[in-house]
Amino acid sequence: MLPDAGIVPAVPGPEGGSAPSGIPVQAGPSSTTQRAEPPAGGAELRSRAEAEAYVASVCFKHGPPRYLGVELEWLLRPGGPADPDGPTDPAGPTDLADVLAALGPHAPASLVPRSPAAPLPHGSVVTVEPGGQVELASPPTAGLGALLAAVEGDTAALHARLAVRGLTPEPRAADPVRPARRLLQLPRYRAMERAFDRLGPHGRSGMCSTSAVQVALDAGERADLPARWAALHELGPVLVAAFANSPLLHGRRTGWKSSRLAAWLALDPARTAPPVSLDGDPALTWAERVVGTPLLCVRSDGEWPTPEGVSFADWVEGRLPGRRPTVADLEYHISTLFPPVRPRGFLEVRYVDGQQGADWALPVAVLAALTARPAVVDRVREICAPARLRWTSAARHGLEDRVLAAAAVEVFTLACAELPALGPPPALLARLVEVTERRVAAGRCPADVPLPGEPAPAGPLETLEIIPSPTEGALP
Repeated sequence: MLPDAGIVPAVPGPEGGSAPSGIPVQAGPSSTTQRAEPPAGGAELRSRAEAEAYVASVCFKHGPPRYLGVELEWLLRPGGPADPDGPTDPAGPTDLADVLAALGPHAPASLVPRSPAAPLPHGSVVTVEPGGQVELASPPTAGLGALLAAVEGDTAALHARLAVRGLTPEPRAADPVRPARRLLQLPRYRAMERAFDRLGPHGRSGMCSTSAVQVALDAGERADLPARWAALHELGPVLVAAFANSPLLHGRRTGWKSSRLAAWLALDPARTAPPVSLDGDPALTWAERVVGTPLLCVRSDGEWPTPEGVSFADWVEGRLPGRRPTVADLEYHISTLFPPVRPRGFLEVRYVDGQQGADWALPVAVLAALTARPAVVDRVREICAPARLRWTSAARHGLEDRVLAAAAVEVFTLACAELPALGPPPALLARLVEVTERRVAAGRCPADVPLPGEPAPAGPLETLEIIPSPTEGALP
């Protein structure tokens, strides 16, 4: 059990998915919570207002911001880290059996039923994503230094196990060579694939061929929550651009610095786009969005149905044949939304590309430093105001976008000034200063530096139109 002010944990959902724990927590004042009281766990939902009240009650937890967490994903490929043919290796997708054998006692029980699913030495839990990506999820930790030390140790232990089976983490956040292929044969992911396929090819790419750094932050005190929620979104395009690390996907340069984010934004905008507005009470607006979002699937025996054009509100109101939804169904539905910032009791920042080597610690440190004090949050919002809607440009152009580049220099300079108060390892502070001075100030991101074996940009890029018409602002 975590302290009251801590992060509300996620619990495994059926077939390896996850959903908020359902622990009732204090919600901010909203018209939703005034219309209906949240139902008890396991109860059948009787109205849209009741469903919205439940979402508002569990997705934001108030208290002093003390805890941090991080989830790190890695695409895997055969061969050692020094393999000169790494990124252009024509070998097929990683075999799931090799991944599970490498994980040994840390393999998730959803894939290896008799596995103890033991945490890594410092408490991180390992899961496997649909395309065979390996994910490490840290426990919530009080203090940046303690979190970084724990995750560094667990990362080393995990990568050592993978190396024994000849698997090495891909340094990019999108698979530069192989087509998307789903390795997990579970009803959840079969249903997701069917639902996403109706909208285009990007669902398979996002599910199976991308990796991210996801940072978990406490939601903060009730009075500070609206500004904190807004700042994490307004900061998003700047950090997307500065940390973009996926210029190739499926064997070609796409013309996007973050092909990963471009694919995620395009695969199902109803569940992946940033909010249209950041005004109002976050608990209310999030609850309305969740309940109004179409169902991805409905859990059942055998194959899970994927109703088309039916929202959770429709289901509650009896517009789907069969049984009415329960609280557990709503918790599962919440887990099928993937916006840039997702409230799960804590705030899960999902928009940063997976980083190369130990640089995963940089976005963790930047976000921790820029949200540690309300005055700094306010300053972040001021800096990012001109860039706050430039999600598409951030993914496509990185810091070649002059508006994003100007904001990034100020944001990273501010992070360098605020980070020492959090007691980071000296090497991390030095690395952040180096990246700020030599990369961000120069208008460059990781995607701008070709890796060994990758084709260098030469003349006009062959552009893959991942998002049909680039626009500034929230995608529809």
